This record gives sequence, C-alpha cells and structure tokens, in this order.
Amino acid sequence: MESYLTLIFLSSVIRLATAGNVRLVNGNNSCAGRVEVYYRGEWGTVCDDYWCLRNTAVVCRELGCGNTSNTMRTAHFGPGSGQIWMGNVVCSGSESSIFNCSKLEMGEHNCGHSEDVGVICSGIRLVGGSRCSGRLELPHGNTWYTVCDAAFDQQDAEVVCRELDCGAPVQVLGEDAFGKGDAQMWTQEIQCRGDEYQFALCPMLPSHNCSHDNDVSVVCAEIVRLVGGKSSCAGRVEVHHDGQWGTVCDDDWDMTDAGVVCRELGCGEALSAPKGAHFGEGSGQIWISDVLCIGSESTLMNCGFNGWGVKANHTEDAGVICSGKLSSSTLIS
Repeated sequence: MESYLTLIFLSSVIRLATAGNVRLVNGNNSCAGRVEVYYRGEWGTVCDDYWCLRNTAVVCRELGCGNTSNTMRTAHFGPGSGQIWMGNVVCSGSESSIFNCSKLEMGEHNCGHSEDVGVICSGIRLVGGSRCSGRLELPHGNTWYTVCDAAFDQQDAEVVCRELDCGAPVQVLGEDAFGKGDAQMWTQEIQCRGDEYQFALCPMLPSHNCSHDNDVSVVCAEIVRLVGGKSSCAGRVEVHHDGQWGTVCDDDWDMTDAGVVCRELGCGEALSAPKGAHFGEGSGQIWISDVLCIGSESTLMNCGFNGWGVKANHTEDAGVICSGKLSSSTLIS
C-alpha cells in the first residue's frame, strides 16, 4: 500500500523524461539531474554561465516534467565528462526546446565540468512567508493541497528545504503558523528518510482527518541575506555558497534584480537598488556578478548571472532597500 500511494503522488508531479536530444542525469528520477544534450553523436553537458529560471522552465517543459522548481549550479549532480556542448544559454521561456534558445556556437564555452548545470522540476511551495518559509503546499493533479502537522518531522523538513534550494530547516511549525490555507488537505502521512532529492519521493501512508487548524509550516535558512542596513530588509546583498557568505557585484544590478531579492526574503517590494557599496564593503568572496533577472524568479539563484567567484572589487558591492517584512513573516522574526 505504501509504494502504491507514493506512486499516486509521483504521477502528479513526475512524468517520463524523453525528449530525444535532452536528458537529466544522476538525479533520483528522470525529472531531476545534470542537463545533457545530444549533438554530433555524443552526449555532453551545459555550462551554468547566465543560466536562469527561464532556461530551467524550457528544459522541464521539453521533458514533460511539469512545473519548474530549481536551477542547480556548480555540478550539483556531479560533473559530467566529455564535451561541454552549450554555453551562455539565454532562453525567453517560450521555446519548445533548449536548442532553440540563444547560446554560443555548439561546443564553445568558458567552463569546466565543475560548472555543469542541473535542474529539478517539481512543484512544492511554501506560502505566506518568504520563498524559504511558510505553509507547505504540494500539488496533485491541478489542485494544491496543504499538509497536516501530524507526524511531520525534521526529516520531512530536510527534504522540503533541499528541494526548494534553501538552507537547512530551522523550524517546523504547526497550528497554522502562517495562516490557514484555503486548499484541500493532503490526507496521507508523509514519511521522508531525509535524504530524498524531492518531496515526491517520500513514502506516503494513510492518515487521519486533519483541518486547516493544523496546517504545517516549514522555516528553512535563507541563502540570501541583507547586511549592514537598519533592518533585515535593507542592506548589502550576500549569498551563501560553498559554505561561506559572499557579496554580489553591482554590474548590471537594477530594480528588477532587487525585486527578486525582496520577494525571496518576504520583504515586500523593492524601493531601491543601491550600488557602490552603499551599505559598506563586504569581505571575502564576491560570488556573482552581471545578475539578469526577469522579475518572476522565486530566488536570486534562479536568475542569470556570472559566477561563482568573480574578479571584482568590494567597492562595487550591490545593495537592496525593500519596503519591509510581510505581516506573516513577523511570526519568525
């Protein structure tokens, strides 16, 4: 019964990935993994330079894998071998194939396999807080479901935070901490081991009835923060990568990029996108530069950018001023 219920859930999120010249490799299923393309009789990888959420959306749609979840950079699914076929890929988001996106000539790139890009196609979400905190909702068919807090534990939260490309889980909250959902209730008990790549891979068991008074919420550690301002919604933009925090170069930094940061942090709207180390110079790594967001991304890491570890000066550290925390986010501040 357990495996049967798991398959029901999987069928709503994951479909067989077969697109002939595109595949995802080394994930736990055919809708997660390192992006590889077939060209001149050989499979090769794709460089993560300027890769953004629109590119991920094209790959997920091309493979029949449903909604976009995350872009995974720096060989998250392991480095490939052989050719790196594509570099500087820029999609509008409407293309039927990644081969139709703008890119360098096939085989041209400025990458090593340590920069092979990967994607995870999925659909879970956290609602009512920020991208990395809120009421947990998951899809089944065309309907979103809220999850009961009964038996939901740290191992389940580990998978949620990993799939959403957030930091480690900080809290699991019950009793509608981020407000009562208006979606249907998920009626199965979730039993993740904690090491799954996707929530859809967790075993499901029959559960008792539950009401929206018991909606579960998850708070994950953010991987983007604002430092040096007078509040947590204003400051120098820093991102967490490879175990350490680093800054963002202000080349091409604009209000669209700032808007993504504010929304990711649950900080309302962007009021300003100051440049030139307005909030003071950071230290250590300058992780990314030339950020290019379209504005609809759920995280700065899903925008196009040049990185990781760029040659720049901390006098060019980018900053953001947001309108302020959303009311539901004050529950965890």
